[in-house]
Amino acid sequence: MPAPRPVPPELGAGPFTARYAAGLGVSERVLRGKRFRRVHPRVWVHAAHAMTFADEVEAARLALPEGSHVDGETRHRLLGYDAGSARPLEFVIDEDQHRDLLGVFLHRTVLLPPLDGTGVTPAAAFIRCCERQRLIDLVKRGDWLLHRGHMTREELVSLATAQSWRPGAAQALRVAAMLDGRARSPKESELRVLVIGCGLPTPEVNVDLVVRGRWLGCVDLLLRAWLLVLEYEGRQHAEDMTQFTRDIGRYAGLRDHDVEYRQITDAMLGRPRALMLMVHEKLRERGYDGPPPDFGASWRALFARVPAPRRVARS
Repeated sequence: MPAPRPVPPELGAGPFTARYAAGLGVSERVLRGKRFRRVHPRVWVHAAHAMTFADEVEAARLALPEGSHVDGETRHRLLGYDAGSARPLEFVIDEDQHRDLLGVFLHRTVLLPPLDGTGVTPAAAFIRCCERQRLIDLVKRGDWLLHRGHMTREELVSLATAQSWRPGAAQALRVAAMLDGRARSPKESELRVLVIGCGLPTPEVNVDLVVRGRWLGCVDLLLRAWLLVLEYEGRQHAEDMTQFTRDIGRYAGLRDHDVEYRQITDAMLGRPRALMLMVHEKLRERGYDGPPPDFGASWRALFARVPAPRRVARS
């Protein structure tokens, strides 16, 4: 029995269409053999290839109608923002076409949002997210996009204003006012918005702290009038010995200059009311005489979708 024909190297790097394979001399009959597997109708991959998220997006794009563009959470995940839902993969098209693919959602619109070389722009994808995500999650996502330069607040506001009919645009304008691109991580953003959402004083974000002429470091959140620092402590602070040693020295410097600091963990963020009561207590110990945390409407709004106004008759 003759040996099987070698697989062209172009077919081992990721998903491809049956038409592309045919152009390399590989028939669909060969594709149906053990060396390949089908991902979507007319889209295949080498059986030994480990699919990445980017591969899955490309496979879906190849299977969808021409002119389909990556949108929403999927667009941001390609940038590296891995919070939220990875499925379904989101695409948008400006034609009245429909195609059922497992794990893929194709949204139709009368006018495509701005595009870049990958799909819709990150700002346009953010507007799409604003239609259905919780306010606190949108602030975390938006801060991340701003901090890494994937969008600007001006770009977001301009697009949401110019295309105010688009689902999520009105919500995006509200969220834009709460974004702060100085936050270096989504957890820092979460902590910041919890403090603001319960009515406590607005902290400064990732700011250099200088006390009595000495620079004590760049701190996550600073309530300057009370010299209270809130620092999010992720796993890397304990697992990275260099980081751990640096933290010890920094915290010693804060104590020596009468700066109160609190290390905030994921477990503490998981009990947001208790966390805010603790922050309030530390503020009071430092002389704060303002109102206590308010867990009313503004607080509850953090954990709900941003309400949409009545929709204009266009979608």
